[in-house]
Amino acid sequence: MSFNNLQLSEPILAALGKEGYTNPTPIQQQSIPFILEGRDLLGCAQTGTGKTAAFTIPVLQLMHQQLNLQHGQHRIQTLILTPTRELAIQIGESIKAYGKFLPFKHLVVFGGVPQYQQVREIRIGVDILVATPGRLLDLLKQNILHLNNISHFVLDEADRMLDMGFVHDVKRIIAKLPAKKQTLFFSATMPAEIKQLAGILLNNPAKVEVTPVSSTVDSIQQQVYYVDKLKKFDLLVHLLKDENIKTVLVFIQMKHHADKLAKQLNKVGIRTEAIHGDKMQNARQRALDNFKSHKTRVLVATDIAARGIDIDELSHVLNYDLPNVPETYVHRIGRTGRAGAKGIAISFCDWSEKSFLNDIQKLIKKTIPVVKGHLFDNGLMHAQPVKTVQPTYFSNVRRGGKRNRAFMQA
Repeated sequence: MSFNNLQLSEPILAALGKEGYTNPTPIQQQSIPFILEGRDLLGCAQTGTGKTAAFTIPVLQLMHQQLNLQHGQHRIQTLILTPTRELAIQIGESIKAYGKFLPFKHLVVFGGVPQYQQVREIRIGVDILVATPGRLLDLLKQNILHLNNISHFVLDEADRMLDMGFVHDVKRIIAKLPAKKQTLFFSATMPAEIKQLAGILLNNPAKVEVTPVSSTVDSIQQQVYYVDKLKKFDLLVHLLKDENIKTVLVFIQMKHHADKLAKQLNKVGIRTEAIHGDKMQNARQRALDNFKSHKTRVLVATDIAARGIDIDELSHVLNYDLPNVPETYVHRIGRTGRAGAKGIAISFCDWSEKSFLNDIQKLIKKTIPVVKGHLFDNGLMHAQPVKTVQPTYFSNVRRGGKRNRAFMQA
């Protein structure tokens, strides 16, 4: 199926063609028709499947069909609520690309930066607002904007929104929206809290689920290294001696540990930057840009800061700390192996994390191969029979080549 089969308007098709997109991903193919019918929707698909385009394209189409610009004035008709600044920026870029030939103005607002420019743009006029909860509530409290004209509301990355403690903020924002509107929930995972919230807020929604959270992409080669906690850094440096590793995204649990690890790697000559929630927005964006352009070899990130990061041809992800929520593991390693490219996901596991590893393997219904006999393997954690592999490190994985532009990952 191509986008031409989805009954999209000529301006949107022209914009998609200019971006080089021809075929929708499964989440797009299934979601777009329901949204164009005006139905509420509950969409679930793991990272890298194109959820952003799945709601952005049809909402732009509906707004175009209901074009109502009176005397050139712009009113906020669509609100897209998302948990992180980085994801908000990427959604804004998608709106700009897909709405290139439409007359709508969009604005991205988030905290961590002065609000002056954002307020100025709001007063000039905006049709589509992309926002993080904190800054949006601040603007609402100051009566700088109102949401009484909203006809389309999108809650993106709903599971992460709740994980980050935004549930009460989200409910306060929803209370300020008109009762009559189209509501779209998109999420990488579907925990009970999301289902409960969706049951309250969505009106007879269509449900679309593509690639359940328990599954991992087959093109990703997964490996785990048993290693003492105090030897993790030495093992990481050892792996990074392979100069074929151009970039690697390293996940770590704590913010201050991210900064510490970045400093340690820089001291041994490995160009590294860290991103987490305490970093100023400009610093986070600069670190991400440096990583994408290969100026920085290693990017150390916490889960919250990394949510929404889309990096072309990222073939290596490393879990320095295993997550204590198994679904998070699926989301992390989904940063690689995107659009059919090959990838490797390496995990370090110390004794205290072995229960986390067991939970992950139960969720994905796979036994992750254990690399035995590496330099920092003391053999003490191999208490049970495990599937083993020889150390392949990173150099035996070919980069996936240019991303298939038709496989949209907004």
